[in-house]
Order: sequence, then C-alpha cells, then structure tokens
Amino acid sequence: MNTPRGTTTPSSSPPPAPTDAASALAPAPRWAVLAAHVAALTPLPSAIWRFGLVLGNHGGYTEQGYTDLDMTGWGAPWVTFLSLSTELAALLTLGLVRPWGERPPHWVPFVGGRRMNPILVTRVAWTGVAVLCLLWGQFLFWWALPHDEMTDAGADVLGLLYLPLVLWAPLLAAVTWSYRRRRLEAPTRAGAA
Repeated sequence: MNTPRGTTTPSSSPPPAPTDAASALAPAPRWAVLAAHVAALTPLPSAIWRFGLVLGNHGGYTEQGYTDLDMTGWGAPWVTFLSLSTELAALLTLGLVRPWGERPPHWVPFVGGRRMNPILVTRVAWTGVAVLCLLWGQFLFWWALPHDEMTDAGADVLGLLYLPLVLWAPLLAAVTWSYRRRRLEAPTRAGAA
C-alpha cells in the first residue's frame, strides 16, 4: 500500500521512549500522600508559637520565664533556626511520595539530579522515626510535669501546640513503610511474577 510522502503508517511509528525503573513503579497510595502532607504540617503550630516569642509575645511564659529565654541575645536566632529547620525536615517527608524525592532537582547540593538509593532513603527515614520518637514523644506527658516558668493557661496552650509533633513519628513511619513496599519490595514481587 502506498502512503503519501511525509505520513507514516502505524507500524512505522517510533518505539516508546524507555522509562526509568523508578517511574514505572506504582505511585504512592492516596493514604500515604495524605499522611506525608499531615506530617509536613505537624511542626507548624509550634513554629508559629516560637516566632511569636521572637517578636516579643510572651507565649504563656511568666515575665521571669520570658526573660530567661533571652530573646534579645542568642535566643531569637536559635528559636528562628529551630523553627525553620524543623519545618524543612518535616517537608522532606513529602519526598517519600513525590518524584523529587526519587531524583532531587539539579540545584540541590551533592545529590541534585541523581537518583536516590531507596535503601539509603529508607534507612535515613527509619532513623528519623526513632529520633522523632525520642524528641517529641515526651510531649505525651506534658501535663504531668510542672511548668513553673509558665502560667497555667500558657502551659496548656503550649502543650496543645506541641502535641501535633507527637504524630510526626508515626506518620513518617507509615509513609516510610509505604515507600519501602513500593521501592524495595515491588521490584522483587514484579520479578517473581
């Protein structure tokens, strides 16, 4: 059969472009994406409270308690650094459910443009779960401890603002488990089929 010049037949179409093995794997399930987004938001209430301290709000501290924080010296830069770094760390949870977590953008120092090793990512994430349990799990007992440097209402509000951080570890654990199943177990199951 003759075809007009410049047209192609279906049999002569170019082959599909090869795909990266990571992109061929199943995307993150909806529950894992939701859990990652909630995990990324868990430090936000406490960070906003800490920024209030930097701006001069006593945040439930007594006059002496606020003075002891030394927001006029190194206290303000430290609290700002703590708030920003905690939120950035929480945002990394999204990398377990988004393509930029598989291959960071080129502008990221040291790892930009390179495919991340799923075994290393999983190990770092599980280490993060353990660290978060140690750091924030203690806030489950907030109301059982004395807070002499705070007013009663201030201690209650602060406890409520820090309580979401307790959820960060189990949320990260769930998202890490999902990532591990998709990136480490799925190729094995696909090869066995």
